[in-house]
Amino acid sequence: MGSPEDLPTKRTARVLFCLYREHLVALHGFIKKTRATPDEDLATARKRQKELER
Repeated sequence: MGSPEDLPTKRTARVLFCLYREHLVALHGFIKKTRATPDEDLATARKRQKELER
């Protein structure tokens, strides 16, 4: 549900996506600071996905 991109500062970014009515929608983007995706970032993306589906 996402794709990493290397930034010039050697940090890694993540963007969480979903498919909605045949469109690719970016739900949330953030800079990775640890190996695991923080629960708060996952919760934000899930909340936005639910808002789309209403």
